[in-house]
Amino acid sequence: MWQGKSIAVVLPTYNEKDSIAECIRRFEALPEVDQVIVINNNAAEGTSAEVATTGATEIVETTQGYGAAIKRGLAEADTDLIAICEPDGTFAPEDITKLLAFMPECDVVIGSRTVSNFIWRGANMGWFLQWGNWAVAKLIEVLYNTTYLSDVGCTFRVMTKEHAEVILERSRLDGSAYGLEMLLISVITKARMVQIPVNYHSRVGVSSVTGELGKTISLGMEMILLTFKMRLRARSVRRGLRTPRGPHRQIRPS
Repeated sequence: MWQGKSIAVVLPTYNEKDSIAECIRRFEALPEVDQVIVINNNAAEGTSAEVATTGATEIVETTQGYGAAIKRGLAEADTDLIAICEPDGTFAPEDITKLLAFMPECDVVIGSRTVSNFIWRGANMGWFLQWGNWAVAKLIEVLYNTTYLSDVGCTFRVMTKEHAEVILERSRLDGSAYGLEMLLISVITKARMVQIPVNYHSRVGVSSVTGELGKTISLGMEMILLTFKMRLRARSVRRGLRTPRGPHRQIRPS
């Protein structure tokens, strides 16, 4: 529990057999975390055996794709707050406390991997990925007139259950660009949001997306196109919001 609110951590897994058990145990060791949910997205053989050595709940999602796994996790979590992270060794589970610090004033808090001081030696965040994420983030700032952003691809984030429902109602993607779709839905629905730096380490194993330059460039182009597409359909994304969303405004006594 954290400030009287329950927290579930959602870990999508595909190719993280060698790192997932340690990641789970580090989250389980944190007093703030009540539950760890692993979404097995056609994961590498042996992944389930690793998860079974921990107290995590494993759920199999047969629809392939990072987005499909995240959506299943958001739907399965039944807690006040939901955190999303990748169990590949790149993120420090303990950094969840950084994100939670801003939750009393936010609907969603998103990590950023592009601040140089927090990029560890060996991390897959060379100048191309670093500046590419930063450039798309600035494009979003300009097109959507939104809050400061520095990274569009960081998985590590915390949100309220209510905001997770807003995202699920408006989600379309199942693939690798889903992290950006979540971010853009948050921007368009005017969620109370902030992005803060988190530690970014070297990955255990090889990424199925950013491990090859060609795939990285292809994903980058997909993200840029998605940014423009969702700007054009922003009105339809906002439709049906149950309550107005925006920054807290302090009312002074007269």
